[in-house]
Amino acid sequence: MTSRDAPLWKEAINDEMDSIMGNGTWELADLPKGRRPIGSKWIFKKKYHPDGSISAYKARLVAKGYRQREGIDYFDTYAPVARISSIRTLIAISALKGLYIHQMDVKTAFLNGYLKEEIYLEQPEGFVIPGQENKVCRLFKSLYGLKQAPKQWHERFDTTVTAFGFQHNSADRCIYSKHTFDYIVVICLYVDDMLIIGTHLEAVAQLEYASAVGSMMYATHCTRPDIAFVVSKLSQYTVNPGTEHWKAVGRVLGYLKRTSTFELTYSSFNGILEGYSDASWIDHTSDSKSTSGWIYTLAGGAISWASKKQTCIAHSTMEAELIALAAAGKEAEWIRDLLMDIRLWDIPMPSIPMYCDSEATLSKVYNAELGRSVYQTSDERYGYIYHESHGSKTTIESFSDGNPT
Repeated sequence: MTSRDAPLWKEAINDEMDSIMGNGTWELADLPKGRRPIGSKWIFKKKYHPDGSISAYKARLVAKGYRQREGIDYFDTYAPVARISSIRTLIAISALKGLYIHQMDVKTAFLNGYLKEEIYLEQPEGFVIPGQENKVCRLFKSLYGLKQAPKQWHERFDTTVTAFGFQHNSADRCIYSKHTFDYIVVICLYVDDMLIIGTHLEAVAQLEYASAVGSMMYATHCTRPDIAFVVSKLSQYTVNPGTEHWKAVGRVLGYLKRTSTFELTYSSFNGILEGYSDASWIDHTSDSKSTSGWIYTLAGGAISWASKKQTCIAHSTMEAELIALAAAGKEAEWIRDLLMDIRLWDIPMPSIPMYCDSEATLSKVYNAELGRSVYQTSDERYGYIYHESHGSKTTIESFSDGNPT
C-alpha cells in the first residue's frame, strides 16, 4: 500500500485478523491428499458520516467461495432473510404502541458460524507464517465469502436466542419474540443486523447485556482464566441487568483491552500437572449459594479452569471448600483419562496433586470418619473426595500461607 491512507488500511487489516484469530476460525494443517484449498482476498471499504466525512476504514478477508465444490466443500446453503415488509411492520407497530426501538449489528457475524464441512484455505496474503509456507488453514468457523456462511451464522444465532426463551414467528423465520408478564421483546434479524423493539427499555437493554457477557464468556473459556470469576457472576444477571452490572461489564472490557497482550504460555521446562481448588462461601446473598473455582496447569500454563456457582447450600466455609474439591477432583479424573488414552504420558501415571488453602478442609478429607459418614448422608461428594484422596489418582495437599490459592 502506497496511498496516504495506508496506515489506516493496515490498522483495519490487523483488526480483521485479530477478530479472526481471536475467534478460533482456523488452525494451520497439512493439506490432505486429493483436497484443493480455496483462496482468499481482501475487500476494503470506507464508511461515512452523514456529513460525508470518513467514519471508519474497514477491511474484510473474504474466501473465494466460487472455487468451492458442491458435495465436498458445501452442501446446503439456504439461510432465511427477514422480509422488508416485516421490518416496516415492526417499525409501524412501535410507532403505534409507543415501543422502544434499538438497532445493532453483530461485528464479524459470519465468523461465528460453526462449519460442518472440512474446508481448507490458503494462508492469507501478507500473513503467511514463516517456516510453514506449505501449510493451509483448516477452517472450523465460517468466513465471509463461503457459500454456507450465511446459513451457519443464522443457525448459530437461532440456537442462541431460542436458548434465551425467544420463539420463532410462524410467518417470518427471522422474527423472534419473547413474552413475559412484565414485558414483550421482538427481534428481527436481517443478515447481520438486528432490529429490537420492546415494551420496556430494560428488556431491550437485556439483550445487549447478554451479548456483551457472551463475548466475555468466549474469552474466559479459551484463554482468560483471570476473568472466570467475574464473568460467572455477571452471567447470573442476564435476566434483569442493572446499572451497576453494566458498569462492571465496562470495567471488565476495559481490563481486557488493557491486557490484550496477556497470553497462555507453555514450555518444555515444567512437566508437572497440578491443580488448585478454592471456594468463596455464600457470595450469592440472594440464595445463600457459594462459588467453586479450580485451575489445572501443565508445562507452566493453564489447561483447564472454571468458576461456577454451587448447586447446593454450604453450611460452612469448610463445606464450600469440600464441594469445590469434589468438582476439581472430577476434572482431574477427566484430564487423567485424556492423557492415559493418547499415551503421551508416563505409564503408570503418577497421582495428580490438588492444592487447597483450607486446613480444616484437609483435616476433614483425611479423616476416616468422612469415608464412613458418606453412607449416612444424601450428598455423595464428600465420599468421592475421601476415596479420591486415599487412592492413587489424586493427592490433596495444603498450600502455604505465603502463596494462597
